[in-house]
Amino acid sequence: MPVAMVWPCPLSVDAYAAAGREVDVPRPRCPRCAAPMCFWSGYRRWVRAAGWCRRIFVPRVRCARCQVSHALLPAFVLAGRLDVADSVGQVIEAVSSGACGVRPAAARVGVPYTTAREWRRRFASRAGQLGVAFAALCAELGGPVLRPVADAAAHAVFAIGAAFAAACEFPGWVGLTRWRFASAVSGGRLLAANAISPYLVVGKRRFLPPVPENRVGIGGEHGP
Repeated sequence: MPVAMVWPCPLSVDAYAAAGREVDVPRPRCPRCAAPMCFWSGYRRWVRAAGWCRRIFVPRVRCARCQVSHALLPAFVLAGRLDVADSVGQVIEAVSSGACGVRPAAARVGVPYTTAREWRRRFASRAGQLGVAFAALCAELGGPVLRPVADAAAHAVFAIGAAFAAACEFPGWVGLTRWRFASAVSGGRLLAANAISPYLVVGKRRFLPPVPENRVGIGGEHGP
């Protein structure tokens, strides 16, 4: 089935949007057979950052061997979401840390309260899995071994930050933010409805982290 592939794009949303079809995108390899893929047209979609919408071009790539095409998303995009990964992450971090509630966090990034509330619910529903997944990735990349805490959402946020810090020791990641990193390694599915661990990708290295035996908070509302 066609899926989204996410590349670690360091460009700002405005710079990416201004480049249009001329954006310089790396040519990826097929996630199934590892053969080089070819660019195969693309489509335009909207993204929202700091309360403003921009229209961007998303290239598609196709594997001649597997006959499957994929959307090649920049890391600031989450699959199926209008808002950029950093906006989502800022709300999740603020609420999970107790710095503020959902309503003021939503106002800070320029999104409706109901949208931010859904992000928080979706993240909380997957926090147990995400915490284990990113903690495993952190250890694989040479970072510290993280111990889980009672607050699954807070642990997941911390694990994402720790994995990103470890990944910054490798080329290509320093120019990103932690939430672009989280989007990239989860294939844009950080808030996806599926209840399986994300297939984490860092460069040419791929990791399938373990699924926690005690799934904390699984089964929240179905996102749009």
